[in-house]
Amino acid sequence: MTSSNDSSATAGMNPASTKSPYVATGSLKGRTILMSGGSRGIGLAIAMRAARDGANIVLMAKTGQPHPKLEGTVFSAAEQLAAAGGQALPLVGDVRNDEDVAAAVAAAVERFGGIDVVINNASAIDLSRTDAVDMKRYDLMQDINVRGTFLLSKLALPALREAGARSGRAHILTLSPPLNLDPKWAGMHLAYTMAKYGMSLTTLGLAEELKDDAVSVNSLWPCTLIDTAAIRNMPGGAQIVQAARGPEIMADAAHAILTGGAATGNFYTDEQVLRAAGVTDFAPYSLGVPEDRLVPDIFL
Repeated sequence: MTSSNDSSATAGMNPASTKSPYVATGSLKGRTILMSGGSRGIGLAIAMRAARDGANIVLMAKTGQPHPKLEGTVFSAAEQLAAAGGQALPLVGDVRNDEDVAAAVAAAVERFGGIDVVINNASAIDLSRTDAVDMKRYDLMQDINVRGTFLLSKLALPALREAGARSGRAHILTLSPPLNLDPKWAGMHLAYTMAKYGMSLTTLGLAEELKDDAVSVNSLWPCTLIDTAAIRNMPGGAQIVQAARGPEIMADAAHAILTGGAATGNFYTDEQVLRAAGVTDFAPYSLGVPEDRLVPDIFL
């Protein structure tokens, strides 16, 4: 399975028409979020949930022109966010490019006066085994997943420290798994495992590094397969995603983390976060199959 972005989910549920079982106790109104990727999928779902609160969202993504196989651009995403009640700043940029990332940080600060939240959403996936993986794909995963997460977090630190000092609640949230060292995960797809665990190590290290700066650093990962364009583009993908949940479960979980206080250094799963927020029935997030037939996600 190969894709340039492992969080490019299609619309499994329509968040505007489907009642979520999550009841928010906090709001992101007026807070500024800088996200890598986000023109579609899980990233866009998270941004849409924030926009409904009235958040300011800066999206930096490569998709400035329509993709032949994937719906949406950074500009169409911004239109959706504005229609949902937020303010949006779309930026065409590549998280692998130092100048693009620096420009995105500067643009967020100039437009909205600071950055309260960084969401490391951009990520590439290739589940090939070692003898089969193309080294260009290996480099792409390392550059986007590990270096991109590190770079965006690094360059946003001055603004995040200022936000933390001002409000006591700045945050870096990375879409990466728990650091599960069961050898089977490295053995199944070593190149991808190293790239995703590099993102998670960034969470671990920055949480410790920033523990006295009022900047929380956490990771979030789904318990089940999420309906994604990467999966739908595979042979038989349209059937596979029927055993998935829609990206809105990740959007609600991210919202709960970002409005839930100053906890840091955690590797959360979507179900863990939402159970703590009072959700007991996850069926509304599924695409139609019973809960016991959902496909578990990897790394758990």
